Amino acid sequence: MTSQVSSPAGQADEASEALVGGQRAPRSDHAGAGEKEIRRLDRVIIRFAGDSGDGMQLTGDRFTSETASFGNDLSTLPNFPAEIRAPAGTLPGVSSFQLHFADHDILTPGDAPNVLVAMNPAALKANIGDVPRGAEIIVNTDEFTKRPMAKVGYETSPLEDGSLDGYNVHPVPLTTLTIEALKEFGLSRKEAERSKNMFALGLLSWMYHRPTEGTEAFLRAKFAKKPQIAEANVTAFRAGWNFGETTEDFAVSYEVAPASQAFPAGTYRNISGNLALSYGLIAASRQADLPLYLGSYPITPASDILHELSRHKNFGVRTFQAEDEIAGIGAALGAAFGGSLAVTTTSGPGVALKSETIGLAVSLELPLIVIDIQRGGPSTGLPTKTEQADLLQAMYGRNGEAPVPIVAPRTPADCFDAALDAARIALTYRTPVFLLSDGYLANGSEPWKIPETDELPDLRVRLASGPNHQLADGTAVFWPYKRDPHTLARPWAVPGTPGLEHRIGGIEKQDGSGNISYDPANHDLMVRTRQAKIDGIEVPDLQVDDPDQARTLVLGWGSTYGPITAAVRRLRAAGQPIAQAHLRNLNPFPKNLGEALGRYDKVIVPEMNLGQLATLIRAKYLVDAHSHNQVNGMPFKAEQLATALKEAIDA
Repeated sequence: MTSQVSSPAGQADEASEALVGGQRAPRSDHAGAGEKEIRRLDRVIIRFAGDSGDGMQLTGDRFTSETASFGNDLSTLPNFPAEIRAPAGTLPGVSSFQLHFADHDILTPGDAPNVLVAMNPAALKANIGDVPRGAEIIVNTDEFTKRPMAKVGYETSPLEDGSLDGYNVHPVPLTTLTIEALKEFGLSRKEAERSKNMFALGLLSWMYHRPTEGTEAFLRAKFAKKPQIAEANVTAFRAGWNFGETTEDFAVSYEVAPASQAFPAGTYRNISGNLALSYGLIAASRQADLPLYLGSYPITPASDILHELSRHKNFGVRTFQAEDEIAGIGAALGAAFGGSLAVTTTSGPGVALKSETIGLAVSLELPLIVIDIQRGGPSTGLPTKTEQADLLQAMYGRNGEAPVPIVAPRTPADCFDAALDAARIALTYRTPVFLLSDGYLANGSEPWKIPETDELPDLRVRLASGPNHQLADGTAVFWPYKRDPHTLARPWAVPGTPGLEHRIGGIEKQDGSGNISYDPANHDLMVRTRQAKIDGIEVPDLQVDDPDQARTLVLGWGSTYGPITAAVRRLRAAGQPIAQAHLRNLNPFPKNLGEALGRYDKVIVPEMNLGQLATLIRAKYLVDAHSHNQVNGMPFKAEQLATALKEAIDA
């Protein structure tokens, strides 16, 4: 699991990703006469690629689900166009799904696929640059006709002109085979073609010995209202399996054993980042004994949280799909005023629209969780691609001095714990909190150990119930801005509670009484007090992994954890000393961060932006942090990052 400390064996296995194709020399069970060979591998990286209408995300998701049920550790990387249906057969319309699964602890979806399934010429051309020589390529030959090839710039067929020499190419007429397998159902050619992804899934399931029962049950449930379509898909899936079993084109199948030693004892399931966030918010609501309210407007890649939470009314969850971003956060802030655990979800463009209401929440000092699933920008940018470029927006993107805590999960499964931590901070300190995830975490998935209820934190808060201040004449009154001396949080008074009537609004409040105040000295006091409240938030100390007393520290935040850790493992396996630390809390920083940074001659900060955390580190700690940046809409590759870190160490 990515959330646990790896064993030495796991470190050696992660270092093996540096080998060509990432595939170590396999052990083999040599087949006898008439039998097929079975090779045992410790890990495999598979990429399914085709048109956005070819069902590659569904295919990858089903292969992932069966792999998770089998017990492998895994990590996934869905990659798809922003358009609902991009032009068919074009490079911008290619959708892909990459899965890395292993018999040991892994951290990333892998740098380069060992197997590419290309459903058409566009899929082959868009992905062949990532495929190392010697890898397996399965191509749907039915699509390699003159017009589809010309559409993506192939003047001659890559299946015939020698350009794929050095790869293990398996030409398979997927469309023809699927139509032939489904002829008994009386479907039109177009209807039958739609099941070719299930044929491909069946073939790959045979090739890597994946379970099949779960996929067949899924298909029958998904198409329960169309039983003929359900059975057609099941038949195509079985036909793909049988094709692998009987054809001479595939002489070898592969086994990857379960990763039993990589996981602590417990119950596991596969989970994506957005699903983990949804479950974390529900758990926080139950642990706080408060109703959960989501006010949101759909936006990629955050919409899945709205979709998921809307399914859980049985847990007291209310979801409101507003007419725009401003209405969504306005409703959420109103719910916070009314005593709910309030959440709003969005991405970078939505944060810009919500900024005024976030500032209002800072002034009102009410708990509110703002979830930003970051994507490529600016403006609409790259809606379906990942980036980490909203850090400074979260830190400073409001008028006036409006400090807001920031929490960033590091893996898809860690999104669950990050949601609980964001809720803890919001409820304890009466403040809006930013949770910065991104598209890579939101759509990626990994195994997650389901926690026991008694392992979850107690998030219950004491709501105001009566007067809390005595005037000079002895009158007992309620002061909405009389603070807890430890947390500096103001009381949370639910509207309608007798005797707790108080004024709210965006104009500056008088300290204690909450009355409108234009007094300069009072404003100075309130600004500094709100900042002191954020500065005083209790967060865990930074943990530095430095077994070799290195002189160089690599510091990360958010979703760079997997690639950084994989790169660090490679360097250490090669005898290079390097220290690693990863930040979850970005405002306030851990109290020991400055001291930790000062122990190293060089600090390197890899980020999927142009150096935003590095800028904050330089400004606050006067440390000459070196940035290593990438803004191509994709996560770091471990091998490239290891090379960059090695060059920095040598320099």
